Amino acid sequence: MIRTTLSSATRETIIGFDDPFVIIGERINPTGRKLLAAEMAEGDYSRVQSDALAQVAAGAQMLDVNAGIPLADEPQILADCIQLVQSITDVPLSIDSSIVAALEAGLSVYQGKALVNSVTGEEERLETVLPLVKKYGAAVVAISNDETGISEDPDVRFSIAKKIVERAEDHGIPRSNVIIDPLVMPVGALGDAGRQVIHILRKLREELKVNSTCGASNFSFGLPNRHGMNSAFLSMMIGAGLTSAITNPLHEPEMAGVMGANVVMGHDPNCQAWIAKFRDPNVEGSRGSREGRRRRSSTGNK
Repeated sequence: MIRTTLSSATRETIIGFDDPFVIIGERINPTGRKLLAAEMAEGDYSRVQSDALAQVAAGAQMLDVNAGIPLADEPQILADCIQLVQSITDVPLSIDSSIVAALEAGLSVYQGKALVNSVTGEEERLETVLPLVKKYGAAVVAISNDETGISEDPDVRFSIAKKIVERAEDHGIPRSNVIIDPLVMPVGALGDAGRQVIHILRKLREELKVNSTCGASNFSFGLPNRHGMNSAFLSMMIGAGLTSAITNPLHEPEMAGVMGANVVMGHDPNCQAWIAKFRDPNVEGSRGSREGRRRRSSTGNK
């Protein structure tokens, strides 16, 4: 099966059907975060630093870096943030911008093989982003919409994904370097949103044989208990073929869902990662542990 290799200067992360699911931390993004946006615009990247470290500590294998701030110098801010994050973590990065100049600024300072986020099926976007991806030897997230917008027909979204993969190959970019985002709709507004994504993911795996990613939290938008819904969504999508997601690793229900799916899919040998994360050191099932607690309890009651 196809594997997508991303790297920093010192570490590789592999996205693939036969590999553990990859979490791409979403927190370094000023959209909807007014304080972060204001700080980044002023050149204060202390929150970027703390968000980067916290996400890696929580289990993110990659980080998405976005500097989309209105009226700010996005290319310079994005380049600054990438250099900062690479100086304090060793995980590969997703360089996230809708502005081609910002993507190039980020790629020009990046150490390793980056993930470019993103390209769509629009002709202008294809002919500006794909040459950049090829120039820097990067991989790219391909979002399955084009000039017509986002279709509610999953087969239309799949056909756009296929078009992008084929156009990338025309530019010398192998399909192992194209990661498809099938576009996740809010299930609260579109009742069959989950089934649509499952349908596309299976075709991406079986027909195009490419890796995939998504903005996982979109699925639960507007619903109560979003973390529980996101956890269920991620687990089921992993079973259908999803190989990575851009999400918040600080949310424990989602991370538990991903780790459980890794066990089910056979990507956590002997449940080692699950046990290391969730075993209670005080409940080992050993006689010694029980007797030790009884002795401590008895001593405390005297």
